[in-house]
Amino acid sequence: MSVRSIFGFLIGGMFLILVIALFNSRVINTTVLIQEGHVGRIFGNIGSIHNGIEEVKWNGIVGKEVERLLKEEGIAVERIGAKIPVTNTVIAVAIHFDGAEQACATGASIGYDKRGADARGMAKRWRSAYSSFFPFKWHRDNFTKNLRDYYAYNSVNATKGFLVLELGEITCKEQTDWLEPRLKEVAATIAHFIIKELER
Repeated sequence: MSVRSIFGFLIGGMFLILVIALFNSRVINTTVLIQEGHVGRIFGNIGSIHNGIEEVKWNGIVGKEVERLLKEEGIAVERIGAKIPVTNTVIAVAIHFDGAEQACATGASIGYDKRGADARGMAKRWRSAYSSFFPFKWHRDNFTKNLRDYYAYNSVNATKGFLVLELGEITCKEQTDWLEPRLKEVAATIAHFIIKELER
């Protein structure tokens, strides 16, 4: 291989690294941020998997439908996976389904970023909205410490709040049997909630 070819490969490689770095350091400005939990991860915390059901796939189905419904209403939406760019938004929502070592030990839960102007109020209203749809139990501590410390909070400035929604337990057959045919209804419940919160 000639020196010229090697030099060309080096320049091309450096340009590609620069493009990737610029893309990863971009700032998103939007009205709603939808984060699909674990999407894009191939190692580490890749989400719950049980009886052939993968949390990451459900997160993607729900996230895409929420995005579609909000865009139909003319709302600016960005949908992302596990890698979180710096984002300025009004409302951010992370989509998850829980997993447990003991089947049916959990259900729905909410975490929130305390920096949002009305994050706790939003979390309470979400519990009320989802409780009228989801017929199973909730974590005893609805606003769990684990979810309050969600890693993505550090990258997102959500003026109203950033909620982490655990929408049911993947490791509970009773819940997955109920949820699986209703994933688009779950998404519609989230989209309707977000629209109401934006109007507040």
